Amino acid sequence: MAERKMLKRTQYCGKVNEEYIGKTITVYGWVNRKRELGGLTFIDLRDREGIIQVVVNESFSDPKSIKKIGNEYVISATGKVIARSNPNPDIYTGKIELVAESIEILSVSEVPPFYPESNKDVSDELRFKYRYIDLRNQQMQENFRIRSRVAMVARNYLADRGFLEIETPILSKATPEGARDYLVPSRVYKGKVFALPQSPQLFKQMLMVSGFERYFQLAKCFRDEDLRADRQPEFTQIDIEMSFTEPEELFEIIEGMVKEIFALTGKTIQTGFRIMPYDEAMNDYGSDKPDLRIPYKIKDFTEEVKRFNSAILNGIIENNGKIKALVLPDAAQYSRKVLDDINNYIKEIGGKGAIWIKNTENGFKASIKAEASDIEAFYKDNNIAPDHIVFLIGEVPEKALFLAGKLRERLGASFMDKNRLEFLWVVDFPMFFYNEDEQRFDSNHHPFTSPNLDELDKLDTDPISVKSIAYDIVLNGIEIGGGSRRINDIELQRKVFQLLKFSDTEIEEKFGFFVNALRFGAPPHLGIALGLDRIVMLLTGGDSIREVIAFPKTTSSLCLLSGSPSEVADKQLDELGIQVKK
Repeated sequence: MAERKMLKRTQYCGKVNEEYIGKTITVYGWVNRKRELGGLTFIDLRDREGIIQVVVNESFSDPKSIKKIGNEYVISATGKVIARSNPNPDIYTGKIELVAESIEILSVSEVPPFYPESNKDVSDELRFKYRYIDLRNQQMQENFRIRSRVAMVARNYLADRGFLEIETPILSKATPEGARDYLVPSRVYKGKVFALPQSPQLFKQMLMVSGFERYFQLAKCFRDEDLRADRQPEFTQIDIEMSFTEPEELFEIIEGMVKEIFALTGKTIQTGFRIMPYDEAMNDYGSDKPDLRIPYKIKDFTEEVKRFNSAILNGIIENNGKIKALVLPDAAQYSRKVLDDINNYIKEIGGKGAIWIKNTENGFKASIKAEASDIEAFYKDNNIAPDHIVFLIGEVPEKALFLAGKLRERLGASFMDKNRLEFLWVVDFPMFFYNEDEQRFDSNHHPFTSPNLDELDKLDTDPISVKSIAYDIVLNGIEIGGGSRRINDIELQRKVFQLLKFSDTEIEEKFGFFVNALRFGAPPHLGIALGLDRIVMLLTGGDSIREVIAFPKTTSSLCLLSGSPSEVADKQLDELGIQVKK
């Protein structure tokens, strides 16, 4: 057996530049591509920093060994750096190349199911099954470099401002926080379970009771919920809690951190983000996370459309409905097919359809029966330009706003500057919403959120009208974080639990350990959790957090790489006192 050479890298492949010309160096990496041209062999060698071109010429001592090398082989190459005769301006190393003096094969590779540079041309299922190959792609490598740097910026920024990084338990107690828990059976205490945390909420509040005053953690969280592009069963959040302060100070801290994070990719953020009450967001945009890059608001034309004397519209209004509208330019682009697609879209998301009104070559027309003269007067009285189109959505108020908001998002994308960054704080959320299915109040955020302290008397008389001291931070229509002031008074916390229909027994069983902590001097405190995965997704220009999570799950919560979740042996189930119900 030949003696193994000691590994000693001179520089990363992607970091070699003109300064190395004339020097003999050693690089390591994966063969991205090999091609032969006359008596020369060119190898594009790739490592995490990029690609260098390695040239094997006629003077190479063992040309037969080069024939064995295939794509994705791991090799080392030693040789002299020279100026490249045909520079490649697309890569950092494009002005130089390495003339090989020796090459060693460190690991062979079978033909992979796909090559890293072509990962966009294969299915997600194949990418996730062979994620270690997928992650060799240069863009994927860049995504995780950025993710690492974001985490370091957040840690350093918060540490510099007096925050302590403290870890909270992963094995904890099941508590209702809106989604289903992942449960971990106990072997020692059969019939009992731990729960993986949906968030460190109660523990970070107890750290405030403990007197730490400023806490943060890059916390792993787990939620057993239906997945989509911006959700995974396990995710990471930048978790923060502070004592003796008000939301304004927290906003200032978060905006400063966000500014430093986005500077990593050369983006300049102006702090002093806009603050918008929840009611304004819903009424003007039909969403509690509006995308402010879209320059159009929802209008209420409930009174104005009565002039059409339409049986359809009048029937909606007589049944306490509202007529919400979206007015958009360039009516000519909305062909009959496009209008039919819009109508079908509203039906698909739960509405009855969308009514359109526009000026055509043959005069003003609508998809309802209405006189052209009435439509023309409607346009004039509401200062609507003749070349604009009006979409009307008629439903009960909340549903009409929701549908108009969805239509705004769908149609508004063509009017916005996608390079803009529009940050927004949404504040003053309702404390509760009424759960029709269970005939009771539910928390809009979580049951530890403080109501507006000026509205405490309404908790007895009109709880549904009470606002909370809660806030979300939104970027381009995506919620990237949310938080609130917490309840630090034990009697107020009990009152909120009771409004949520928790019995004394349930309070003790689910939250007894936390309620006890409030008995011993809990300071006023507040906090926030920012989605690290979502922030990195936005920074890298992706449209799914799966592109910035190293080993993600599918939309059906499967890990195709490891084959989990999986069945376990009966012996393990017996030790846990568990029987599987098929």
